[in-house]
Amino acid sequence: MRNAALILGVLAGLLGLIVGFAGYGYTAAVDYFGEIDGIAQQVDNVDQLRLLAVASPILALAGGAMAVSRALWGGVLLLAAAAGFYAGFGFNVFTIFPISMAFLAGLLALAAGKPDEPKAHF
Repeated sequence: MRNAALILGVLAGLLGLIVGFAGYGYTAAVDYFGEIDGIAQQVDNVDQLRLLAVASPILALAGGAMAVSRALWGGVLLLAAAAGFYAGFGFNVFTIFPISMAFLAGLLALAAGKPDEPKAHF
């Protein structure tokens, strides 16, 4: 389960990078060129979208990388990445795979049977 969480988390992060670049670039282009009626309107909360466009793929990549050695922390980061993708971009054709992969990887990491180490997580 940990290896599956690793692979799915890294894939979610890489696909999320594409979505994040597109989202951040879109808001920057609309700021620079201005709105075009019927074609390009600025999003409601630009700062939130830009923050989540950068943070969510990083959380997915970090969570996937941590899933093997620290499944609890990796799982939490992966679920936070899925929530960030959803909050920033919604659930649509471009985000269905990053959200689904990060969410499934987070569940797999949290469900990993054996504990990480005998000591507490914190």
